[in-house]
Amino acid sequence: MMKKKKKGFLACLLLVLALALSGCQTGAAQESAAASVSDGSSLQAATQQETEEETPEAAPEEEQEYIDEAYVDENYGDDGEEDLSKYESDTAENSISSSSQTTDGEAGASGNGSQNGASGSSEANADNYYTDPVPEGKPQPVEPQDEAVNTDHAMTCTLLVECSTILNNMGDLTEGKESLVPADGVIYGPSTVTFYEGESVYDVLLREMQNNRIHMESVFTAMYNSAYVEGINNLYEFDCGRWSGWMYCVNGWYPNYGCSRYQVQEGDVIEWHYTCDLGRDLGRDNSDWQQ
Repeated sequence: MMKKKKKGFLACLLLVLALALSGCQTGAAQESAAASVSDGSSLQAATQQETEEETPEAAPEEEQEYIDEAYVDENYGDDGEEDLSKYESDTAENSISSSSQTTDGEAGASGNGSQNGASGSSEANADNYYTDPVPEGKPQPVEPQDEAVNTDHAMTCTLLVECSTILNNMGDLTEGKESLVPADGVIYGPSTVTFYEGESVYDVLLREMQNNRIHMESVFTAMYNSAYVEGINNLYEFDCGRWSGWMYCVNGWYPNYGCSRYQVQEGDVIEWHYTCDLGRDLGRDNSDWQQ
């Protein structure tokens, strides 16, 4: 009887232990499953967040630019090119020229082809050559492009280049240039020189300066369709004051057009003078240079 009770007790104990062990395993499995579900949800959430961060926001649609075609046609024409003529500079601001004289007192003198040695911005043509009417009885200008030189017909003229006005204004002369001024002011001549039919005053001066190794610098000015002599013997405009520069005269007359446009004739007397006072120190009356 006691043995049966012991066996029954052991059987119950084993059953209880089996049930308890089964319950523990079931709980562990549930916890593991729950953890797996939790991890999966976290991973899914993290993946979704990364995807949202990597996906750029859609760019806002650009507003279409409005073009007023009527305004474009009115202001720029059918070809779309703007009229730039309003930007062309007027080179007649800073010094007296072959045809006029400024009155604002801001620059030096030049009576040989242009103003201030600056090249005109516009293309040379008969409509924009800056020339006042030529006095009655004086030679009309001949354009360089129309110049027809006949080397078979040699003639002679007289040429003088001088700067004696500087001798009375040495205090105004650019420092270091005193030695360039001859004691009598004469740089060249007066000498009888050969030229060819159709040549200009500029042609004669250039050849004689080159032949005698005398420095000369010039620039072509389209607005006046003429060369402008900036310096001779290294003496330039403004080297002896604000009103200084080179001027030319032929037979005592100071032309109101450039030296490239004055066609030399047999026996002409050509003189190049340096002025320190807009030609007044040369006895030049500038009244007819006014526009």
